[in-house]
Amino acid sequence: MSSHRSRRSVRLSLVSSYVPRRCGIATFARDLAEALAGVGADVNVHAVALNDRPEGYRYPERVWFEVNEKRLAEYRLAADYLNLSGVDAVVLQHEFGIFGGPDGAFILEMLRRLRMPVITTLHTVLKTPSEGQLNVMREMAKVTDRFVVMADRAVEFLRDIYDLPESQIQLIPHGIPQVPFTDPSFFKDQFGVEGRKVILTFGLIGPSKGLENMIEALPAIVERHPDVVYLIVGATHPGVIAHQGEDYRLGLKRRCKELGVADNVQWVNRFMDLEELVEYLGAADVYVTPYLNEAQITSGTLAYALGTGKAIVSTPYWHAQELLADNRGRLVPFHDTPALASAVNDLLDNEIERATVRKAAYQWSRPMVWPAVAEAYLDLAERINVERDRAPRPVAVTRDRSTYNGEFPEIKLDHLVRLTDTVGLFHAASSTIPLRSAGYTTDDNARALLAVLIAQDHVDHDAGQQLDQLVAGYLAFLEHAFDADAGRFRFRLNYDRTWAPEAPDFSEDSHGRALWALGEAVARAETRGVMTLAAGLFNRALHAAERFIHPRPKAYALIGVHAYLRRFSGDSHARRVREHVARALANQLQRHASDDWPWYQDHVTYGSARIPHALLLSGRWMFDDDLIQLALRSLRWLVDLTTNDRDQFAPIGNKGWLPRDGERARFDQLPIEASAMIDACLEAHRVTNDAAWTDHAQRALNWFLGANELHQPLHDPSTGGCAEALHPHGVSENQPAEATLAWLLSILALYDHRLDAAAAEDPALRAGSRRTTEPQPQPQSNAT
Repeated sequence: MSSHRSRRSVRLSLVSSYVPRRCGIATFARDLAEALAGVGADVNVHAVALNDRPEGYRYPERVWFEVNEKRLAEYRLAADYLNLSGVDAVVLQHEFGIFGGPDGAFILEMLRRLRMPVITTLHTVLKTPSEGQLNVMREMAKVTDRFVVMADRAVEFLRDIYDLPESQIQLIPHGIPQVPFTDPSFFKDQFGVEGRKVILTFGLIGPSKGLENMIEALPAIVERHPDVVYLIVGATHPGVIAHQGEDYRLGLKRRCKELGVADNVQWVNRFMDLEELVEYLGAADVYVTPYLNEAQITSGTLAYALGTGKAIVSTPYWHAQELLADNRGRLVPFHDTPALASAVNDLLDNEIERATVRKAAYQWSRPMVWPAVAEAYLDLAERINVERDRAPRPVAVTRDRSTYNGEFPEIKLDHLVRLTDTVGLFHAASSTIPLRSAGYTTDDNARALLAVLIAQDHVDHDAGQQLDQLVAGYLAFLEHAFDADAGRFRFRLNYDRTWAPEAPDFSEDSHGRALWALGEAVARAETRGVMTLAAGLFNRALHAAERFIHPRPKAYALIGVHAYLRRFSGDSHARRVREHVARALANQLQRHASDDWPWYQDHVTYGSARIPHALLLSGRWMFDDDLIQLALRSLRWLVDLTTNDRDQFAPIGNKGWLPRDGERARFDQLPIEASAMIDACLEAHRVTNDAAWTDHAQRALNWFLGANELHQPLHDPSTGGCAEALHPHGVSENQPAEATLAWLLSILALYDHRLDAAAAEDPALRAGSRRTTEPQPQPQSNAT
């Protein structure tokens, strides 16, 4: 069966009324949830239950959250809960009456806030909706990825009446229990009706069920079949109880006595579980649904009767017309008691015909069994997640914070400080809380050292004193990470201060980032102690850069060398290393590049803009126009790749990246990509004096602030932190070190660039700056 095929782990949440609430939709939701959970261990299902009474119900463990249907604020809380729970998709069970507000409009408050895909199963599709109902449906269509209906007629209504595209509609039948095809005599003895012919109706009882018509037809049936018994199984609908009590049931009982058929009717006045219900269905010779009008697009009771192989007589409401076609049952006109009696008698008289109808119903309904229906929902959820990856939907209530009245956002280091202890910077965070189990990495502490060094030029005196302490702490971590025997930096330190065994022990990326940070420490250090330690460590670690294999760590090392040479411009060894690494990087780019793929390898991956950034620095300071042109060509290509049709920065996602001659990954978009792009574009502006490059840099900054494909900010102004990634369903809740530093380095790069531009006009503005620079080279005349 298809349920055994390979599938990634998936988490689903059903939003619905739920058992023990007595409601057909609650029963459907429970059955669907259990069927989904039964597919395999890779499917995790929970429910958000709608309460119609303040005290709620004693729900099973599958229910994780409850909503008072009459309280709008609780719909917002449910959305927050679902967004935090890591759900892959929400499966909403919809009927106007189970949600609060005019025409159930309160559910829109939740749907508009959800970040994950939404599948809405429609249990009611009205042919003549009111204006309010039509408006609610149209608003739901804006935030629902797919509507599931259970009948072809519902597809027609949604298309022709509600103006929904068929691509937004999915037909999945009502689920049915998976039971064998059995003889009714097998079950009759347990209900005391052995040897008798049994007619059955089950479900919540109310005036719309038309039971009075079946009772009116009973005398004609009893006349032909005196041994017949009509089982009416089910409690009175709670809504009927609330307004009329048991008047409807009592009225039916009185009518049975008046017609002389009271002894032929048995009442089972309770709500029963599925196992017992299937046994009652098994005992029936004929099943009857005598509903009063056609406006019934879905009937769970009819589906269950069909699935257990019953001979069915029904009025021609919409769902019955489809399920009972092709001799799978008998349809009789509404309110036509003689026709109802005749159809039942015909089936009871003719055992061969009854068996033929039963077999046709049972065989046709096999695709409706709950495991098959669960598979259909899972397949739909997977397809929708793929669609969301390719065409994400912005969260409707998100405010766009991508404009700041021409001013850059404030530099706020609160979250960086929160992630830092006496050892160094924690690598990961759960939301905004440091995760000690993830320990510390050399990469993060190198980036943190770089950030606080730059921040010293842009904060007030009191904050500057705190930054001095952070500089010392991060620099001490790098010194501790350096393995003098190997001449390399170790990668990860556990919380217990032991170095984690990694494969390999020494990462080129970590080493390159450490060189970058140390070079910047040499250039910007105000105290001799910081400069001396950083310079010594830089020089001991520099040799390894000449043996790097991968382009990205070569780029990191080059950027660090250029920073170091801002203070010690005469260091011949550093200049030779710069020459060697820059040529190697340029050669690698040239070997792989083509006219339509000006890139250094066959994939565009992590931190992509660092390569042209490093080559631009090298070309600028080595006065090599060929390097500059090579870098500008690849950077222009990368800018085009990462600019969407709304003129927004849209970095290549790390869920597959971009293979040569392949399809680019749209998500998950990482802050590190925006940071690298900003640095590269600002360097391109320094080389070319072309203001378009600063526009590109600003576009990348705005990605953090909400000018992205989902209109959701990743920067958190309350903490100064940054979300881990932009996923198809929204931003991550976690604010780890890498993402937070990517934000800080981005905004600091723009602050630095603005300070450089201002200092070019008035050198006095650079007075007191900790940034040491050598004389600026002139841009190459043909580099614009």
